[in-house]
This record gives sequence, C-alpha cells and structure tokens, in this order.
Amino acid sequence: MSYMEVIKEENKGMEERYELATSRIQEIAADVGSVGASYQEYFKKAADFLLLTEKAAKMTEAREKTEGAKLKEMNEALYEDIRNEAYETSYTNPSYANERLGKDYGPALCVLYTLLRKNIAYAYEGLMAERTFTMELFIEIFNLFEDEDETTVQAVKSALYYFDSDYTEVRCRENTKRLFLPEYGFATAIIKDADLTKESCEAAGPDYLYYYGELVTENEIKTARYLNSLSKEKIEALARTYTEGFRLGFVNGRLDLSIKNTVEIRYHLGFERIVRAAVEQFSELGLCPTFRRTAIVSSRANRQYDYDHRYDDALYLDKALADRRISGMTAAYEEVKEAAGKFAGPALIEVFGEQPFAPKAKEEALSYNEKQQKLMVDYRRNASILGNKYIKMEETSFTIIAYPIPEIGDNFNEIFDETVKVNTLDMDLYRDIQQKLIDVLDQGEYVHILGMGKNHTNLKVALQKLSDPEKETLFENCLADVNIPVGEVFTSPRLSGTNGVLHVSEVYLRELKYLDLELTFEDGKIADYTCKNFSEEAENKKFIKENIMNQQETLPIGEFAIGTNTTAYAMARKYGISGKLPILIAEKTGPHFAVGDTCFRMQEEVKTFGPDGKEMVAKDNEISILRKTEIEKAYFNCHTDITIPYDELGEISVYDKNGIRTILIKDGRFVLPGTEELNKALDA
Repeated sequence: MSYMEVIKEENKGMEERYELATSRIQEIAADVGSVGASYQEYFKKAADFLLLTEKAAKMTEAREKTEGAKLKEMNEALYEDIRNEAYETSYTNPSYANERLGKDYGPALCVLYTLLRKNIAYAYEGLMAERTFTMELFIEIFNLFEDEDETTVQAVKSALYYFDSDYTEVRCRENTKRLFLPEYGFATAIIKDADLTKESCEAAGPDYLYYYGELVTENEIKTARYLNSLSKEKIEALARTYTEGFRLGFVNGRLDLSIKNTVEIRYHLGFERIVRAAVEQFSELGLCPTFRRTAIVSSRANRQYDYDHRYDDALYLDKALADRRISGMTAAYEEVKEAAGKFAGPALIEVFGEQPFAPKAKEEALSYNEKQQKLMVDYRRNASILGNKYIKMEETSFTIIAYPIPEIGDNFNEIFDETVKVNTLDMDLYRDIQQKLIDVLDQGEYVHILGMGKNHTNLKVALQKLSDPEKETLFENCLADVNIPVGEVFTSPRLSGTNGVLHVSEVYLRELKYLDLELTFEDGKIADYTCKNFSEEAENKKFIKENIMNQQETLPIGEFAIGTNTTAYAMARKYGISGKLPILIAEKTGPHFAVGDTCFRMQEEVKTFGPDGKEMVAKDNEISILRKTEIEKAYFNCHTDITIPYDELGEISVYDKNGIRTILIKDGRFVLPGTEELNKALDA
C-alpha cells in the first residue's frame, strides 16, 4: 500500500469527530466574545491559525494541481508569525505571551499555541486523528475561559497535562511505525515521483519543496537548483560516497547486512536528487528507506523560538508522565518488534552554513526545576536502554556526511565542491599516517595537551592499559566509512589521572556559540565550568548545564581524539567558515574531547578491529563499566565534542611508562616523523 492509502485507512472512523471539531473552530474564529476581553485576540489568532492549517491540508490533497506560487504563499503564511520581527509580537513568544496574558495564563497559553503549530506537519501528512485531538484540546481550553474563575489557571495546566499523557501512546506508535515500516514514509512519494528537475514556477522554486510542510527558504531553493544543475553521474557519485560508507560500516564492524531490510534516511530539503539516487543504491543492498518527520528538516524559521521552547513540558512534567511515556514507547516497540529487528540503522545527510546563533536568555521561558531535571535524566536513559532492547544497536551501523547550504555565503558552489573533496580524501594515505600516531599513543601512559596564545588549555589525559600490545590497540583508526570525512584517531580515556583545564576561546556546539568555554576536570569528571556568554556568572553556568551538561551535575570525559583532517581546517580558514562547520567536520580539525558517554555506548561488547588487525579495547571507563552492575549509573545519553583548533594548539605530547616524552604536534604543526604530510594543507 502507498502512504496515502495507509493513512486513509487509519483516518476511517475519525471523520465525524473531525468535522465537529473543525466546525467549532470556525465558530470560535467568527466570535470570541464569550471569553474575557484580555483573551479574545489570543483565541481569535489561534483559531485562525488552525483553520489555516486545515486549508493547507486541503491544498496538500490537490498539490500536483496547485500552482507553485500558491504553494509558496501558503508556506510563508504558516510560518509568518514566528519569523524575524513578527516573533516579537507572537503569542508563541514567552515574553510577549506573559506581557499580554499575564504571568498566570501566559506560560500555559504560550505552550498551547506552540503545540497548535504541530498541526502543520499533521496537515501535510494527512493525519486526521492528530489534527482532531489538537483542535479538541484548543476547544476544551477555550470553553474553560468562557467560565473563567480562580480554578481556571490550574484547569488549563491540567488539560495540557492530560493531553500529553492521553496521547503519548498514539505519538509513540506513529513515530515507531515511521522509523521501521517503509509504507509509513510520507516522503517516499516525493522522492520517488516528484519532478526533481523541472521548476514549474521560477519565483517559487521547485514545487516539490512545498510538499513537506516545512519552511522553504532560499537555502532549500538554491540547494535544489544547484543539485539539479549537476549531471546524473555526479549525483550518483555523491550518493555513492554516502551509501558506500553505510555498507562499509557493516563490513568493518563484521556485521551481517543481509539480515536487515530497512534504513532510515535523514536529510535536509533540497537534497532530493541525492536522496533519490541513494534510495536506488540502498535498494541494491536489499534495504528499503524509511522517513520520519523529525528526520527531514529545513532552515529553522526562528532559532530563538526553538530555544525558548526547549522545555515547554516543564509546565507540568512529573514522574507519572515520564513513566507514561516509557510505557507508551514500550507498547509501540512491541507492536513493531519484528520490523525493529531488521532495521539496519540511520543514514544522515547533515548541512552546515547557517549564521551562528547566540541565544537570548528569557526568564519567561520555561525551564526544568531540580526534580524535573532528574526526571528527564532518568527518562532519557531509560528510553535509550529501551530502544536498544528492540533495535539491538550492536547489530546496526550508520553513516553520516555533511554539505553546505547557500546561507554559507557567496562562495557556496566553491565551498560545496571543496566539501566534496574533503569527503573523498585518500583513505589509504590517512590510514597509514594515523597508524603512526596510534603506534606511539599505544605506548603511552598519558597525553599532555597545551594551548597557546589566547588558549590556556593545560590538560593531562590518562590512557587505558594494554594487556597484549601485539594484538590490542587503544585508539580507533577512523577512516571515511560511517563517519565521513576521514581524519581522526580516538579512544576512551581512563578517568583516574585525567586532570586539568580544557579551554576554547570560541566554539559552536549544536549551533550554539560559546565564548571562552572552560571546563575543569578532576579524575576525568567535570568539577567546574564557565564561559563568558553572559554578564551574570549564574547565566553562564545555567547555559552550560542545560546545553552541554545535559542537566547533569557532572559528566565524565568520554572521548579523547586527535583530528588529522588539515584539508578541512584549511578550507574553513580559506572561506572564513570555521564557526559554521558541523561537529562532524569540526572534530577532525584538531584534538577534541567529548563529555558524556564514550563513543561505544551500549556497543562495548562488539569487537572492532583496526586496519592493522588489532582489536580496539579501550571502550569503557570507570563509569561506563557500571553497565554490568548498575546500568542506571553508566550512561548519560549525551556526547558533546569540543575541539581545539590547530592555531590555538601549543603541544600534544605522549609520555610512556618511563616518563619518555614524544611530541606529536608542536605549535599547531604535526612533528611526529611520518605525519608531516598533514602540514601541507596548513602551509598552503
């Protein structure tokens, strides 16, 4: 069955309920006089927005017959209220909502309006039940305001709480179906059937970009046009780098790909030609694609909006709700457990080039209290353990590759081509150079890293011990298979004996900018942290705790690596895009240190071997090994890489058991004999 046939079948039985809800929304939009004057504008705007999403749903049903200009006009209308200056006077803005609706109602009604925006996705995917549920919630809360009294504030919060709780299982079921069952991939028809070369309306851009319901900007339009200008052979080569990396992940991991039948494709709008070629190539491997809404992205309408709503459920989150989410996930996994066992893993196309974002901290934005922070830490860990039970991560692999988008600047075409070169560097050359680094590192007891200039890093990283140096290695020789591009050697350090300060003058982590980020380690765990993003130290610590520490009081160092991709570093410096590189590439442009879980999280027992045939044995540290006795203490469900660029790197030295020092990098240049080739890109 096609996706639309599947959804039409699922929508059966909802028609009457849906029509009743839509009719009531129309009545509210026409007359909001039954609620207090202070709330009329809010409910009028919210009702109009819901009706706009219903108009979008009807347009989607006839999208192939709709002019591109009309599709573009609808796309702009759906995102208008949260873009640019419009967000300042939007009820999705916590500051504005509190100002207009008061501190009692502002937070809850802001959360509600933001939740209503999910109907955009539901409309374009044809999900009648989800749209109905959301409209019914809005009606319920409107009715509460018709008889407002001192109990209404709590009643509104309760309505939001029970909506989240009651439909948790529905949401989990839909998400798992889209992950494991190809027939639920709403993007399949776009990739398979859309005209990926014809632009029916020059002003609007390729029509198929508007079929998703995601925001379409010049990034998506220009990317599609650029890729549409490339030859079929070039597109197939770009896709082959990506799909071959996925295949090699199974080969190098000594895993059986033949028992798998699905692969989840994640990509950015505009890359449809590459994705179509990849689908055909994955088919040759016996894999059908799956697509989830959350895995298909476009340029964000407003990153401050995203930042403001990170913790909306802080309004009502409690242990019962967290437990309910886990039970919903369990039921959903049980329903598709056979398909989950045949899932091969994700294949990701990331993008980079967006303008750096420094968020504004708003006191009106919701955040977790200490109890809720602990709840979410426990929930994420339990959800991860549950997912691993059904997916069996030790039997899967992945691949990830990144390309620029036009927002990166006027040199987009050049940077795209340079990125292709970075993604296809000579693996044999890097394998041999990186092995020379590993041969020295394997003899070390610890590594000493020093910054230079404005960087005051002074960190000693303790290494694990080898039982059989002839057959074992501490470092992974990372080539361009699952983790494209080539260019790093990495290990899980020993926590005991890892001490000192890690400092970076400026770094972008998950697209957030940090100034003078400084982490102090004691026995491998973060003992103190700060940055200079905000004038108040409390705000700096809060910023780091929420976005790097994953709400934890401390995190261990889960990875130490030396990036060797000087070509990527040189590209970034040449075009002035260092701050725009994704972690995937940035981590290869200098030594990096990950806080949180190790790289081998929940796959520690899977044997992996380097190109030299030695087994990689440094997969655990003193915390992750607790998985064998107290799994709830072993994992943190985060892994954040922090890279020191070569021009801030004074020295990396290895000290062996006799205290003999071997210098690998000095003043930002590779000095170990046999690695000097890497300096050519730096010198150029």
